[in-house]
Amino acid sequence: MPDDDYLSLLGRAKEKLPETIEKHERFTVPEADVFQEGKTTVVRNFGAIVDALRRDPDHLLHYLLRELGTPGQVEGQRLVLKSKFSPAQLNERIVNYTDTFVLCSECGRPDTHINKEGRIQVLECEACGAHRPVRVRRAARVEEKAALREGEAYDVIIEDMGRKGDGMARVDRYIIYVPGVSKGAQVKVRIQKISGNVAFAVLENS
Repeated sequence: MPDDDYLSLLGRAKEKLPETIEKHERFTVPEADVFQEGKTTVVRNFGAIVDALRRDPDHLLHYLLRELGTPGQVEGQRLVLKSKFSPAQLNERIVNYTDTFVLCSECGRPDTHINKEGRIQVLECEACGAHRPVRVRRAARVEEKAALREGEAYDVIIEDMGRKGDGMARVDRYIIYVPGVSKGAQVKVRIQKISGNVAFAVLENS
């Protein structure tokens, strides 16, 4: 068979592939683009995440607020949460949401929709026809316990310098001030005092 005829047949075969297969091959969920403003956490690409999942923004919003135990709202393409959370905490819950409310448990494809049968939510797959009740698998609750303890040692990276020349590191929601270090240094420090979300430490070997 001439090469031109083969390529023509191949092209026609690709055109006949189901749309769901093409979507599945390209399916990726963007990682949360997170930054903090004061005591709030902002997910800048919330709109892109919702578009990738093909779900109602309010559905994902209410799931995240319930799982994280915080108030928040959607502002344009951004999600604003009224507490501090790390990218890992948010991405874990988005992955759990995807597994629970988006991916088919039979074929693993994202080409699904949610129907309600009485009080039960049912996930129906448009690709293979499977359907299953939605069972919410809760991620571990965000701990309110202190991530730092006075007298304990921690490995940190000095991210910035304070006005008085002390180095500044961050662990969870805490800012740690460390004297005698330079920006970018990776050091082990021992916490001497914690006041609110601010901690004071010294180099472990000092």
